[in-house]
Parts: sequence; C-alpha cells; structure tokens
Amino acid sequence: MSFEINGTMFPHAPRAGQCLRTFLRELGHFGVKKGCDAGDCGACTVLLDGEPVHSCLIPAFRAEGRTITTIEGLGSDHGAHPMQQAFLDAQAFQCGFCTAGMILTCASLNQAQRTDLGSALKGNICRCTGYRSIEDAIHGRSNVEERVEAGAAFGRSLPAPAGPDVVRGRARYTLDTQIDGMLHIRLLRSPHAHARIIAIDRSAAMAVPGVHAILTHEDAPAVLFSTARHEKDWMDPEDTRVLDDVVRFIGQKVAAVVAESEAAAEEACRRLKVEYEILPALIDPEFAMAPGSPRVHPDRTAANRVADAQRNLVAEIHGEFGDIASALATSAVTYEGTFHSHRVQHAALETHGGLAWLDATGALNVRTSTQVPFLTRRALSGIFGLPIDKVRVFCERVGGGFGGKQEMFVEDILALAALKTGRPVKLELTREEQFIATSTRHPMRVHIKAGADVEGKLTALQLDVLSNTGAYGNHGPSVMIHAVSESIAVYNCPNKRVDGFVVYTNTVPAGAFRGYGLPQAVVAVEAAIDELARQLAISPYDMRRRNTVKPGDPMLSPPESEYHDVLYGSYGLDQCIDLVERAMQADQPPDLPPDWLTGEGIALTMIDTVPPAGHIADATITLNDDGGFELTVGTAEFGNGTSTVHRQIAATILATTVDRIRLRQSDTAHGGHDTGAYGSTGIFVAGKATQAAATQLATELKVAAASAWLCDVATCTLEDEFVVSGVRRMSFVELARLAREDRRPLAGHGNSEGTPRSVGFNVQGFRVAVNKGTGEVRILRSVQAADAGVLANPMQCRGQVEGGVAQALGAALYEEMVIDAEGRVTNPKFRDYHLPSFADVPGTEVFFAETSDTIGPLGAKSMSESPYNPVAAALGNAIADATGIRFTAPPFKPDRLFPALLDKFGG
Repeated sequence: MSFEINGTMFPHAPRAGQCLRTFLRELGHFGVKKGCDAGDCGACTVLLDGEPVHSCLIPAFRAEGRTITTIEGLGSDHGAHPMQQAFLDAQAFQCGFCTAGMILTCASLNQAQRTDLGSALKGNICRCTGYRSIEDAIHGRSNVEERVEAGAAFGRSLPAPAGPDVVRGRARYTLDTQIDGMLHIRLLRSPHAHARIIAIDRSAAMAVPGVHAILTHEDAPAVLFSTARHEKDWMDPEDTRVLDDVVRFIGQKVAAVVAESEAAAEEACRRLKVEYEILPALIDPEFAMAPGSPRVHPDRTAANRVADAQRNLVAEIHGEFGDIASALATSAVTYEGTFHSHRVQHAALETHGGLAWLDATGALNVRTSTQVPFLTRRALSGIFGLPIDKVRVFCERVGGGFGGKQEMFVEDILALAALKTGRPVKLELTREEQFIATSTRHPMRVHIKAGADVEGKLTALQLDVLSNTGAYGNHGPSVMIHAVSESIAVYNCPNKRVDGFVVYTNTVPAGAFRGYGLPQAVVAVEAAIDELARQLAISPYDMRRRNTVKPGDPMLSPPESEYHDVLYGSYGLDQCIDLVERAMQADQPPDLPPDWLTGEGIALTMIDTVPPAGHIADATITLNDDGGFELTVGTAEFGNGTSTVHRQIAATILATTVDRIRLRQSDTAHGGHDTGAYGSTGIFVAGKATQAAATQLATELKVAAASAWLCDVATCTLEDEFVVSGVRRMSFVELARLAREDRRPLAGHGNSEGTPRSVGFNVQGFRVAVNKGTGEVRILRSVQAADAGVLANPMQCRGQVEGGVAQALGAALYEEMVIDAEGRVTNPKFRDYHLPSFADVPGTEVFFAETSDTIGPLGAKSMSESPYNPVAAALGNAIADATGIRFTAPPFKPDRLFPALLDKFGG
C-alpha cells in the first residue's frame, strides 16, 4: 500500500483497524492533533481529496489512492496558504492546539458556507478564543500592528512569536516527537467508588507479547503527596500516592502496564485480575460530613494537613466581623438563598500526557503538558528520593490548561515506569480518562444571607459554603479561601460572617480551575446584591456603586488573613461599572414575540492577582554576539500570551524590537526557579522578573559604553539598539564584541517574589431573552469591562476576555459533568458534554478601564483568569430580571428553567 500525503508518496501499510490520525502521526505529521478520538472536536482535521474530515474517524486504509493534505502541506515552500496567513493576521489562536484543524476546515469553505459559519464550523471546537478572532480571519480582518519602532513594543498589539509555527503545524506540543525504543503506558482504573485491593493477578497480563512491566502499589513509593502544585506545600493536604492499595473513586488508577505498543498495554490491562474488598461509598457531601458516615481517608491527620478525617473534612474555615445576627434583624431589607454550582471539566484540547526517560548521566527527564514544571520537578524529587539536579521537567507548547495542568496527574507514573524499566516511556490520557480521572471545578453549595439599610448600604453579608472536593483534597482548602474572600471583600459591609467546609466524597477529585472558587461564590453574592436592590427600587448599578470598596478602604473578609500585602495597585472598578452601564443603555431591546421575555443583569468581581504566601519567578537576559538578546524565563505558554508579553517588556526596556529577543522558557534545565503559570501570575510575577532582568542589563550596557568612552554613565541612554551619549553612539553589536574580548558577558538577572499583590476588576453585563414556553435562553447582548492596568498587548488582552466569557458561558448554559448515584461520570465525552461551538458563542463587547498599576510590570496586571468570574452571576441576574424567577443552580438549561416558568406563566 502507498499513500499520497502532502504531495509525497509513503509506501507504508497501516495496522489492522488503525485510524488515519494515528497513521499520519506515526509518519511524522504532528500537525494532526488528538483532541477526542470520537469526531467531536476537529483537532485531527485533514483534507481528503480537498474535503475536511476528522481523521480519527477514518480507517487509514480507506485513504489509499486519495490525496491527503495535513496542515504541514497546506502552504508551500514559498510561503503560507492564504488562510494560514489570515490566521496570523487576525491572531486567531491562543494555545493553538485546535488551530491546524480549524485552518484546514476554514480553507475549504465556499462562499455559501462563509455566510453560515455556525453550521460550517460546528465540527471544530476552540476552547480558548471565543471564536471572534477566528471569524476575523475568515473575513480577512487584521488585528496586529505591522511595524513597531524599537523600544515601543509594550502596549502594542504584536503577534505571538510562535504564530508562524502554529499556523504551519510546526509548533511542537508535548507528544509531537518520536523517541527510539519508546514503551507505552496504559492504566487499569477502578470500577468501584471505594474499595481495598486484596490481590492483583498479573500472570495472564504478563503473557501478552510486548509487555515489559506491570506496576502496582507494591512497586510504588509509599510517599504521601498532593497532586496540586503550589509554591508552599502546606497549602494542600498530603493524601495521595502514586499507586494506592485503596481506591476512592471510579476511575482511580489501579495499575500501570508498560508495553511495546498501546494495543499490547490495553490488552494486558483487560487481562489483569483484581480482587477487591468493596467499601462504603460517599457520593453526597452533606451526608459525608454527617456524624457516623463512613470515612474516605480514616488514617489522615493534621500532620497530613487534613482538618478532621473522622468527619471527612479536608478543611473548614470560620470567622465573623461585627454581629451578623443583630445586623440582619435590624436591616431594612434582607435576602436569603441557597445556590448550587456543578462540576465542570477544563476540556483543554490537549489531554494530560508526557514522556519520560533516563539520560546518559542517569538523570530523569520528563517532557509533559504542565503549567508548573519547576514544582513538578520538586515533587518528583521528593517522591522518588532523587537529587533535585537529577530531575529535569520541561514543556514545550501546552495545548490549554485553565488550571487543570496545575496538577501532577501523569508525571508520577511516567517517572515510576522510566525508573523501573530504564526505557523511554509515553503516557497519553484519553478524553474519557480526562473526564473520569483528572479534576473538575469544585461543586459548591452556597447559602447566603444579606441585608441593607433604606439607603441601600449593606449591613450584613453571610456565607455558608460546602465544597465537594471529591476523593482527594487537591486545591480544596485554597479554593475555599479564595471563594469566600474576594467575593465579599469587594463590598464594604460592617458585618460579615463566613463558614466554609471542604468535604471528601468518593467522586472524581476537584481541583484548580480558572477563577479558583470565585465563580461559585459570586453567583450567590451578586444575586443577593440584585435582590436587595430590587426590594429598595435602586438600580443594580447604583447599588454596587454605593457599596463597592474604594481606594483606601480595607478589603476584608473573615476570618482575618495573616497576609496583608494586597494593595490597590490600580483601581478601575468605578470605570468598569460606568462602561458596562453605558454600553447596555446604548440601544433598546429588540421587539420580540410575546412568548419571549427580556431582561438585563450585571455582576462584578475582584480578584487578587497572586496567591498568598509567595510566588517566585526568576529571569535572565544576555546580550548575544549579533546584538540581539536571549531571555530565559520559567513560566509556561499555554495560550495565556506570556511568551509575547515577556519579549515586549524586554524589548521596550532595552530599546530594541521583539524580533531581537529570543525566548527560552519552561524548562528546569535552564536554571533559576518559577512557581508556575497560575493564579494570574504569568505577567504580574514572571513579567516583573523579566522587567528587573532587562533593567539590570540596560544598566550594564550603559556602564560598558561609559567605560569605553570614559564618560559619566548618567549621560548614557539606550536608543534604537544603541547606547547614546551626546553625539557618541555605540551599537549593541559593538558592545557584544567588547564584552567578548573582556571575557565578561553582559547579562541581567531578575527576580520577583509575588509580593505585594494587586487586584483586578471585571464587570459583566447581559441582555437576554427567555422563552417562557420552552425555557430557551438567548443572549441579545454581552458586554464586559475589565481593569487590567496598562494593556501590555491590547489584542491579546481582548482575546483573553472573550475566551474567558465564552468558556464561562459554556458552564453557565449547558456544560455539566453528571455523576450517578454510584459515583460514575455518565457523560465522559464531548458529544454528551456540549462544549461551546462557534454557533453557541455570542459576540462580547470588551472595554478596558484606563489605569496603570503601580505594582505590576510597566503598569500591567493580570487578565487571563478573571474574565470568567462574573459571567454566570450576570447571566443569572439577567434571567431573573426577565422572568421574575430567581434560578439558583446553573447551568441554566431549558429543562431546568421550564418547570418554574410553567408554574408562573402556564402552558
């Protein structure tokens, strides 16, 4: 057999039953991505005789005799295809994992299809962008600035440095490589929500040809750790082992099979015989914390950072300012309600996966899809007793994260297999495994009580929160603290009370997710603000203006925090409220049939830009012989745009252009340390390290020139890749030559420790229409205003807001992981989960407050995480305004809304 791929004949025969996607990747066409293996996401799209197809659904042998075009073959040796160039001009990507498939589909559209993009693009999912920039690419709109003078990069809409490689399929993600002698890992997972492993019979599995090892709890270190990764280990409970003799949720790994092929490993998994002792399972968190309930982790103690294992409490927090009971009793108006949030999957299109091997020195190397390579190295060193300098962890480009890759879900098994076999090993989770065996957003029950006086000033805010952390406590305590902190700290109120409980259950673990607990709490808090405003006949905008914190006000939520380093680096909340109000008033609701009800709603959020207790970033920049620079940072790029902004910061300070800044990142072998790209720190913390390093190097350049000229360094400035003093000019190339002759490299080093911290603000507004006969919700207008300080890259920042709103709308309207009474995820695939596609996402108008942050690098602060936070709350308020009914449990699906609408309005 032979296949024509990108104009070249390949005389290869696929394996029996092999799909076209895996066949193409085995031949080195790594632009063909795996997102779902079920034809649901489009990441594997190729052109077959010019027509886009999902290659995961096509048997490879059926492509014989047909012309196959992958993203690598779409352009030519002379340049990019027009659609590839259009995606570059519009910057129609963020993480870029979906981009190859998206471009191939877009390139094949005819004029008729371009008039109905919702239908034309229904087979291609983008989790990052919100689709607006993709539409721009299709219509030939450019979003980038072509020419930016030296030293003026910061604040400009410059393209991502990896863009040309992303659109041509050359960008390398975690598994886009081949290693000779590589073995494959497949995992046997528990069918039980709670059970003790009595015995594992490996004999039949070991008889499968190609099987090298079967690893169980007997082969793994008995070290307790958390899959969550933070700079400070005390933030998370130690309750997890690499492989355990007790399984605590359906999908937990029981054994790892290492074999010559995935097929052999899967067959061996099927042949493993495991004897279980079934234990009582807890699915309901209310029941789990009740006296007498079975215990999920009976042996964990305070030494493991578990609050009360006998009550299944990972953590609990309590605190009160003032006198809540008295304040509620004397308030002019009060509101009380209980809100429930649900499980949501991150759905990053690149699943967790990685490669591990031992190099010639015996050091363990792990190439993985992670937001936290340095923290993962530290964890692997501790678990396996390896010297820290004998562990290297790195990532190249990461296909989405959203907090889900601030965890260690595969690296421990990869390390164990590589150390046991001495061979390179690979593990790639399936989409189903991503649903049933990684992490989700924390489901929460939030009970709120609130009061206000006749003037609309808040008198009382009380939160009682129950968080279901699942079978393991990764991130549980920190998420709870975050949920009850900024959600009420943004409001001035003399009486506040918080009671929070983080509870173990025998369900899939919850973890870090964009917003980190705030979206769940904000739904309740912002609903209460609206309900109080309604009772007092005050507009929702004015109610918030009367109560939000202002510069100089303390940002308080009980219990009292030991960290007092959160400051108003800039304050734009007042501007954000005004911007949304003006935008929402700019037009009137359209005329709709009488069975449609219209309403408007807003919500606001505040977020601390850095986690407490420290977040560290190092950066180094050196002058190269050609007058360019090499910048080394530890933070990872997964669509957050930091690779672009780091170069902009350095180029601005060093009076050069971004193309002269070569970036190395996210590799522990480069030295230094970086806590990781999470907690809104990629620019705010790591960017400050880059700023410090570039500033130090700028000084070194001026000192070197002044020394050569024998002049006062104070007279020297940097201008357009020269050091200038009066009429004298010395180029960076000449400075590099002098440094080389003196054998003294010119370099700058920078560090940031994440303190003090600043705050970001976001305000979301919606106008909606609700069909009172069906429960259907249509979004007529979506507006978000954000305080991001000085916009480091306006185009990228706008894209982060649009993507955050789109992702949050998916969770607010239809995304939901369903768990049955036995603890089993019943919809572990995209087809039954409903990720937002092009047709689902309305356009969002984005506005920015005009502020400059005194703490962040060059006046900037975070804006990748926070746009998500107010969306569900604003949508809930808009639906309540339209219907007069307060729905308290997103997602706001038609079948959830219909019964209450029927009761109120009839059939």
